[in-house]
Amino acid sequence: QVQLVESGGGLVQAGGSLRLSCAYSGIIPSSTTMAWYRQAPGKQRGVVATITLGGSTTYADSVKGRFTISRDAGKATVYLQMNSLKPEDTGVYYCNSRNIVEDYWGQGTQVTVSS
Repeated sequence: QVQLVESGGGLVQAGGSLRLSCAYSGIIPSSTTMAWYRQAPGKQRGVVATITLGGSTTYADSVKGRFTISRDAGKATVYLQMNSLKPEDTGVYYCNSRNIVEDYWGQGTQVTVSS
């Protein structure tokens, strides 16, 4: 069983920055990919950024150059550094841990970007 706990959301003005954290616990197989997803009001949940345990990353086109995903293995935490935030970045951000047999979600953290 893997547990994911997000933190770091809040209200920020456009152009500002936030750093989200996802503390994870449990057995994480080496084949696991961890990710941040976003769900805006009235929209489907979509992937924002992913990171493998080997450190390979991917980003949604809408956040490339502004967001950075990273992992601190010693602290068992995945981060999402969000810079140059835009109102369209508003939504609930979820941490996800996935491999071929397991799929876990955190409870989500709200990010609101005001114009």
